[in-house]
Amino acid sequence: MNLAFIAAATEEAQKAKETLHHLYPSTTPEKADVIIVLGGDGFMLKSLHQFQSLEKPVYGMNCGSVGFLMNGHQEVNLPDRLKAANETILHPLKMIATDAKGKSVVAYAINEVSLLRQTAQAAKIRIYVDQVPRLDTLVCDGILIASPAGSTAYNLSAHGPIIPINANLLALTPISAFRPRRWRGALLPDTAHVILEILETDKRPVSASADDHEVRDVQRVEVCQDAKTRYRLLFDPQHNLEERILGEQFLV
Repeated sequence: MNLAFIAAATEEAQKAKETLHHLYPSTTPEKADVIIVLGGDGFMLKSLHQFQSLEKPVYGMNCGSVGFLMNGHQEVNLPDRLKAANETILHPLKMIATDAKGKSVVAYAINEVSLLRQTAQAAKIRIYVDQVPRLDTLVCDGILIASPAGSTAYNLSAHGPIIPINANLLALTPISAFRPRRWRGALLPDTAHVILEILETDKRPVSASADDHEVRDVQRVEVCQDAKTRYRLLFDPQHNLEERILGEQFLV
């Protein structure tokens, strides 16, 4: 089994990479059967985006803090762990953000696409789902669309629902909604095409982010799931992503 080791810049991740290099033969990501990512969730997301075109399975080992997308950090018996691992396929969200100059930017998100106000003024956003206007004006700090994998991240902090990994749903969750005050968001089919139109853009500028890719001063943001693009994540059988997401619903 040809392995490639990719490590975050932290001291812990770099030490783990050095140890693994001594234990196992390594190669480049292009030639590897499996890419081993050492770091935290943020570095995992960055690595998934960076190497997506290779369509190689990726196995993460947690050298960060939360490590929701990672396996435990254990350097021995790595080939056996990889052979026993379960594969989870993730499809990203595709964001098309058009800014005030009319420039359109395409970016992909594994966790969520989020819109946030840029100034002290609350944002005003009109929401369309599959070309149908669903909410004429949402006054808020922002709004996000989360995948099942991302539903336990920013979405959960914004009081959005946790979505089982195989539920074929997306979460549309407001961030500090002021009007309508009692609107708590919606669950959408993963085939939905969402358009977020920014109102009063001169007075109330808004930025849009697909994971860590940010576009400032957006006027219109389109979001849909890209079913043709896939990320292949490997997890230890006893602690796979489906179980982790399910377990999050019972934390107190």
